[in-house]
Amino acid sequence: MRLATFNILHGRSTVDDRVDVDRFADAVRSLDADVLALQEVDRDQPRSHRADLTAVAAEAAGAEHHRFVATLVGEPGVWAAPTGEHQPGQAAYGIAIVSRYPVLEWRTVVMPPPRTRVPVRFPGRRLPSLVRDEPRAALVARVDAPAGRVTVVCAHLTFVPGRNLTQLVRLTRSLAADAPHDEPVVLLGDLNIEAPQAARTSGWHPLATAATFPVAAPTRQLDHVLAHGPVRATAPAHAVDTGMSDHRALVVPVALGGEHHASPTRSHAADEDRGPTVPTHGAE
Repeated sequence: MRLATFNILHGRSTVDDRVDVDRFADAVRSLDADVLALQEVDRDQPRSHRADLTAVAAEAAGAEHHRFVATLVGEPGVWAAPTGEHQPGQAAYGIAIVSRYPVLEWRTVVMPPPRTRVPVRFPGRRLPSLVRDEPRAALVARVDAPAGRVTVVCAHLTFVPGRNLTQLVRLTRSLAADAPHDEPVVLLGDLNIEAPQAARTSGWHPLATAATFPVAAPTRQLDHVLAHGPVRATAPAHAVDTGMSDHRALVVPVALGGEHHASPTRSHAADEDRGPTVPTHGAE
């Protein structure tokens, strides 16, 4: 089956600075993913024409099964954390999964932010800045694929260096512990961690190696497909410039069962600290 992860920047293009819902649908359609993980997803936001971008993506992909999880509610400038309801009846922003195959079970893993501002050193600045991180979450879907059952997880981890590694370790350990015996788990998303550090930190094997950021001339891989258990890439991954977002989408065909191995290697940025990716959605 074909997996993909895409940080969609709420459907905005960095070329013309516009959100075009039809262009977003065309981008999703072009990926032809059986299961697609989305980050920076809007629902009922004025900046994205009050569209439900998860529903738009599901229709474009021909995916009957989909779910959106809010990590922030309200609108840019007046964001608030969800209060226990991850699909609130108001403007929201978060992550989503759309699947052409039946989803047997959905669940959410919540990763609360620090209560205080944290120091982050941004590129080009001599001194660190104090920033407030946002709530993070992972959406977990147990998918009944034609070749067998597989748990697919979408996550968008913090941009705060060090804390993103902690989130990754805690998340992957929890997912591995909760996985049914001999069933594979695949984590997709914008982890805000470079390759190969993401694989080394988690201990999971990468299924996709390709630079995804920035979109025009990518030099860094911040978006990943990491696997635990019997699942393997069957061809090299592709980082796709869809004409929108500041990230490229990452697409890889995989097969369940058999011995896993790392995906065929494509060029990627060296594993070095180049500073965090600054969020572009208006949160502090």
